[in-house]
Amino acid sequence: PHPHDLTSWPPAHPVGTAVPCQCRAGAVPVPCWAVPGRRAPSCKVGLRPSCGFSSTRCHCGFSTHIEVIPCKICGDKSSGIHYGVITCEGCKGFFRRSQQSSLSYACSRQQNCPIDRASRNRCQHCRLQKCLRLGMSRDAVKFGRMSKKQRDRLHAEVQQQLEQRQRERAAEGAPAVPLGAGATAEVEPGRLEGTKRGPDGDRDRAGPDFYPHPDVSSLLESPTSSGVEIGELLGATCPWGSRPALPPPEHLTQNVLKSYRETCQLRAEDLQLRRWDTFSREEVCAYQKKVRPEMWQRCAGRITEAIQYVVEFAKRLRGFMDLCQNDQIVLLKAGAMEVVLVRMCRAFNSDNRTVFFEGKYAGAELFRSLGCHELIGSIFDFAQSLCALHFSESEVALFSALVLINANRPWLQEQAKVARLQGHLEVAFRLLLRRTHREGLLARLPPQGRLRALCLQHVEQLQAFRRLHPGVLHAAFPPLYRELFASEAETPSGTR
Repeated sequence: PHPHDLTSWPPAHPVGTAVPCQCRAGAVPVPCWAVPGRRAPSCKVGLRPSCGFSSTRCHCGFSTHIEVIPCKICGDKSSGIHYGVITCEGCKGFFRRSQQSSLSYACSRQQNCPIDRASRNRCQHCRLQKCLRLGMSRDAVKFGRMSKKQRDRLHAEVQQQLEQRQRERAAEGAPAVPLGAGATAEVEPGRLEGTKRGPDGDRDRAGPDFYPHPDVSSLLESPTSSGVEIGELLGATCPWGSRPALPPPEHLTQNVLKSYRETCQLRAEDLQLRRWDTFSREEVCAYQKKVRPEMWQRCAGRITEAIQYVVEFAKRLRGFMDLCQNDQIVLLKAGAMEVVLVRMCRAFNSDNRTVFFEGKYAGAELFRSLGCHELIGSIFDFAQSLCALHFSESEVALFSALVLINANRPWLQEQAKVARLQGHLEVAFRLLLRRTHREGLLARLPPQGRLRALCLQHVEQLQAFRRLHPGVLHAAFPPLYRELFASEAETPSGTR
């Protein structure tokens, strides 16, 4: 149990006082009505650790549900008051990491970038400025002493959100959920709500917090590394509340398609409109003149963004969050890059062998300064072969899920459980192909070994880059990228 779990009553420490937190130094007293959960007899003020762990629970007076108020920074699902502002876990983690003295952000536009759920990771400078403008501060630990006016305003906002949900339910013809002391916001399919999976649990949806900091502790451990980065992204909540059994294949297919649509970086229609918008010769030459570390860093950033959408895709897949935390991490560490390569076929124009990169379509020559011509050629060849299959969006979605949910990955603790989920997805994929008269596609799918070989080739090139430019990887690359690939580069391939 978490050291601050108040589900056993009375607590061992005075209620409402700050006590050390094993997840991160310090804890912030919070009004108990701001923490939805169980009843606690005679509770006046509860305590919520600053790490954001959700096992601190109490219930009294207001009994409002603060998490129904969207994140003030990006509009995503909030998880409470963090650094003085109601935010989601992703913006909480982003702000915490932004306070390192070694970090500085710059905006490449006009310093007025929109910050919402879809765009929040595109400009760290504008995201940080919005955090500061709305009042986020490392010194904001005052929420155990909220004034009555602040409490009333917050309570009114919560009630407004609950009433809005009621109206939406009524419009959809769903039964109403009574508002008031015992009301709990309904769990909408595909939305990530519920109980935290880890003590730090930074997470995002459809644009996760892409640069977790590697020095936080985590309950999520992988067999070969700390698992902090993937663990933080997975520190979200299960979208299915009471965790029912897996649905029939038709419902599972609908869930996979919905999860896929919600976690695509660009819509297929947008990519189609831009497919002939290519880099000019001058622009290509400018990329080719970039020094190798800079080009590697840019590509690592794009890969990291794509992987985080894959993480969000996984979190929405029904059954994935029911797996143990170790197996979630194992599947993502082994399969996230493979899914990125599969998804790449959507952004690949097979007519002129170009791929969508930083706003336009680029040929292999644009990546010359990376110094890994064979890897780029292999990736383009793979994308070309997938395009030849003429995948529909539904087929890409289900194939991506099958690439990710693979019971043959090493280090799984509950292999049988992963195999069951994989079997359900295989049935759903076959039924889809049968309905569309595309059963022949199964025999034409790329072998699993080809995807793994591409990923190993990427790790080998990264290893060569590290030897040529020691220190650059840890100084300038996204932490998630380092956690996924740098640790693998240091591990003999036979052990994985």
